Amino acid sequence: MNVLVIGRGGREHSIVRKLAESERVETIFAAPGNAGMTEATAVTIPEQDTAALVDFAKANEVAWTIVGPEVPLLEGIVNAFREEGLNIFGPTKEAALIEGSKAFAKEVMATSGTPTGEYRTFSDQETAISYLDSVDFPIVIKANGLAAGKGVVIAEEEQEAHQAICGMLGGEQFGDAGKTIVIEEFLEGEEFSLMAFVDGCDVYPMIPAQDYKRAFDDDKGPNTGGMGAYAPSENIPASEVERAVESILKPTAEALVDQGRSFTGILYAGCILTKEGAKVIEFNARFGDPETQVVLPLLENDLMQVIEDVVAGRDPKIRWKKATCAGVVVASSGYPGSYEKGHPLPELKEDSASFSIYAGVKEDQGSLVSDGGRVMLVGSVQPDLEEATANVYKTLLPVTSPYFFFRTDIARHKTMSSSSEYK
Repeated sequence: MNVLVIGRGGREHSIVRKLAESERVETIFAAPGNAGMTEATAVTIPEQDTAALVDFAKANEVAWTIVGPEVPLLEGIVNAFREEGLNIFGPTKEAALIEGSKAFAKEVMATSGTPTGEYRTFSDQETAISYLDSVDFPIVIKANGLAAGKGVVIAEEEQEAHQAICGMLGGEQFGDAGKTIVIEEFLEGEEFSLMAFVDGCDVYPMIPAQDYKRAFDDDKGPNTGGMGAYAPSENIPASEVERAVESILKPTAEALVDQGRSFTGILYAGCILTKEGAKVIEFNARFGDPETQVVLPLLENDLMQVIEDVVAGRDPKIRWKKATCAGVVVASSGYPGSYEKGHPLPELKEDSASFSIYAGVKEDQGSLVSDGGRVMLVGSVQPDLEEATANVYKTLLPVTSPYFFFRTDIARHKTMSSSSEYK
């Protein structure tokens, strides 16, 4: 069959690589893809040009389309494909609102009894500021909508909270995304990412992963889209993962069905293991990045078969390798702030035990050069975490370039601060 993957980053390259292992997949298209996705044929159509993507899928006999990023989902790409009778894996815009609106996600959690932090939603600046008199600090203040990972402030004291509220509700900092805010309890504990294949009330969980959001070693520096990850997370007992599936993923999927927003696709729960058990920090409506890059290499099944089974109502009987995968992101110097593009990628001495996933790259005179903040991820699958990280850093540590940087402690210190993944 022919398969179309929508997106251009490392998450989508990881999906493409996994699909390339399938004997059932003949041709993989990536729209728009990136120059490092050599396993796919690039299609020069932007992710949000839904009409052109529908026409392409028809003209090229695409059997399945898989959506990577969240914006096309929230703009209704799944709805449009379904209206044309085309197979597409992802939630409708109505179901994707679980990611697009933090206030809506909290309402769903309240309805389903899903454990999460205490919260209040505000659209009025004065009311929100008055609410600060009744809270214990620190607190978390979030712009309701998508804000490119920048719409969250962890306020340690009232003045900081006051400034955050005024910046969101009183200004144009986040546009429509900041017209409503959520103020919620600050949760403490160990964080983990838990993704699942979902169709309606059927939930098939993946192994838990742990990612690292801070730019620099020892969880210092600004939040990023993710500087590395590993799976499965060694800090979360299997019993707690099972409990999270039963208390978080399944009730949420069922609540969306009850609301007439049945979810099909990847439901991602950003969780934190508190003293009271796992609670939700946030939901995403698609594969996580960079978690996907370390989870999919451990999947033994044919990814395309899993997707078809899930949508058809069959148990995919998911199997996982008895191994660990670690991945470290190479980013452009200056990221997540301003950075230069167009620099040749660092020369890596990879071996058969490591792999590269490309994200912010393009081709220039036959070579790959940087074209984004997060440029690539170097990963390795090994019997244990120590071997996996050692192999990644054997590849990366010789790199000395003023144009790129990476963390040197991914998965080497496995205790994460509770504030690191708020975004």
